[in-house]
Amino acid sequence: MTGKVLFDAIERVLAEPTVKQFVIIDNGSSEKVGRRLRDLKEEYDHILLVQGHGNIGFAKAANLGAHLANQPWLVFLNPDALLQPDCVKRLIRSAKGQPSPCIVGSRLLNTDLTEQRGARRGEVTPVTTLLALTHLSKLLPKLQKFEIHYEDQVLPDEPSPVPTISGACFAVSKRDFARLNGFDANFFLHVEDIDLCWRAREAGGTVLFHPRAEVIHEGHTSRVEPIIVEWNKGLGLVYFFHKRADTLWRKTYVVLLAPVIMAVSFVRALTRARLRDDEDDVVGE
Repeated sequence: MTGKVLFDAIERVLAEPTVKQFVIIDNGSSEKVGRRLRDLKEEYDHILLVQGHGNIGFAKAANLGAHLANQPWLVFLNPDALLQPDCVKRLIRSAKGQPSPCIVGSRLLNTDLTEQRGARRGEVTPVTTLLALTHLSKLLPKLQKFEIHYEDQVLPDEPSPVPTISGACFAVSKRDFARLNGFDANFFLHVEDIDLCWRAREAGGTVLFHPRAEVIHEGHTSRVEPIIVEWNKGLGLVYFFHKRADTLWRKTYVVLLAPVIMAVSFVRALTRARLRDDEDDVVGE
C-alpha cells in the first residue's frame, strides 16, 4: 500500500546495472498493483516476484527475499526509497574486508535533499528512545547529550562506524545475514533494523554509515492507519528492550517504561492522523 512511489523506486532499481537479481516481495498489495508487478516480471528476466502470502510483516518478508536471493550480496530497500547513482556499488564496496558480520547503511535524504532523521543513530535504549520520540532534547538543551540522532552532525568523509543505521536501505553479505539468522521475525514493522545492528555488534561485527551512498526516502507513504504503524513500532521497541535486558533491574525497568512508550506511540499516531486529515482537507478544497 505504498502508492505511486513504489514504481518510482522500482524504476531506479531497474536502471541500476549493479543489480543482478531484483527480488520483490509483495506483502498484500492491491490487485491493480499486483498486476503491474506481474507485468514487470514478464518484462525483466532478473526480477523474482513473490506474491500470494498477504502481509506477513517486513521482517518475515525480508527474510524470505534473502533466502531466495542467489547473489553473494544483499541490498534491502524500502518500497518508498529511491536509489541515487552508485548507491549500491558504494555500499557493497565499503562492506568488503570489514569485521564480520558487517552492515552498511545508506544516507537517507528527504525530498528536499536534506538528511533525514534515523540514517545514523547512537545506542537505542529506553531513555534515548523516549527522548527521541518526544523531541525533548530540543526543548531542554541539557538533555542533548542523550540525543541518538546524528543528522545534524558534520557529515564524515568516508564510511564511519555507528551503533545503528536505518533499514530503509542497507547492504550485507548473504553469508553474514545468514550468520545473524536474518531479521528477528517477531518484529512485524519497525525496530527490526535496530535489533539487527545490535546483534551484529554483539557478534563482533561492525555497522557503518556511508555518507555518499544515498537514497531519497519519502516515508509515511502507506495509507495504512497511523495507529497501526505506531502501535507496531511501540510493541517492537518494548520487545527489543526486553531482549537486551540482561539483569533483573533492567527487566523491571523495561516493564515500568513499557506503558509510557506505548502511550507516546499512541499520541504520535493521533498527531500523524490529524496531520494527514488536514492535508487531505487542503487537497479537497
